[in-house]
Amino acid sequence: MGRVSYLSEIKDKERKEEKIKIGPPKLTKYELARVIGARALQISMGAPVLIEIPKGITDPIDIALYELKMGVLPIIIRRRKPDGTYQDIPVQELLKNTDIKEY
Repeated sequence: MGRVSYLSEIKDKERKEEKIKIGPPKLTKYELARVIGARALQISMGAPVLIEIPKGITDPIDIALYELKMGVLPIIIRRRKPDGTYQDIPVQELLKNTDIKEY
């Protein structure tokens, strides 16, 4: 059982060291819209909110945007090339270089 956790630690370390090879090093406006829309739909359908939401925020889109800004969404963006190769990138990595504007 200890071996399994060791292997997962190695994979996590390799994933962190891997650079973004496909696309820009930030969330595109299309990825941003998709992530916020998908999470807002989940929240509106009754999914639990992942963090404590400040008073006054009740709209699912605003909650999803707040969760994204706080970096708590466990979402992975898959970017594909025309030849079929792809790269899975955690949204937290892409948020480092992304300026999320209010809408």
